[in-house]
Amino acid sequence: MYILKIQGAGKIPDHIQIRDGNFILIAYFKISNPKTALTRCNLLHRMDEIIRVAENMEYGKIQKLDLCN
Repeated sequence: MYILKIQGAGKIPDHIQIRDGNFILIAYFKISNPKTALTRCNLLHRMDEIIRVAENMEYGKIQKLDLCN
């Protein structure tokens, strides 16, 4: 999986994209409200890990997301 942090502009908030190995979008959510999107893609149990990675990322950079089992 891959993660991408997108910077919002003005009233548009920052967003996170999570993509699979084929770069197909599997989750797209505001960094301030990830629960619904992560629930839909069965990643809610990894929310803390995903948010920690996202908060430390630079905007516009793609990073491989290795979630520990």
